[in-house]
Amino acid sequence: NTIEFTGALHATVAKQVRLKNPSSKALMYNAILIGRDADDFSVPEGDTVTIAPRRQTSISVEFTSHFLRPAEAVLLLISKRVGGIGGATLAFSLKSEVKHIEPAHILKCKSPCYEL
Repeated sequence: NTIEFTGALHATVAKQVRLKNPSSKALMYNAILIGRDADDFSVPEGDTVTIAPRRQTSISVEFTSHFLRPAEAVLLLISKRVGGIGGATLAFSLKSEVKHIEPAHILKCKSPCYEL
């Protein structure tokens, strides 16, 4: 699964990942970001996600662009055993694209183009 983040340079873009638990016991996952640009991505709610039995939850993943080049990372959700049950390890590919650039400042200058 690939999650794409598209936005302006230096903007923060958030996406939601929905997780479902069909079992009768709670599931707990540790969220880990790995890859070349993992520092540009974050999971603001923390590294641990708990899903109640037969429920679903969403976790937020944020990306802040620092460069014009596309960024890539992987979000790994690794199951922790709770009450003898463990879930499957989940992996999501994270990719970004900068679509436009917002100016940080605009300076107006006047100067002669030519002087004798």
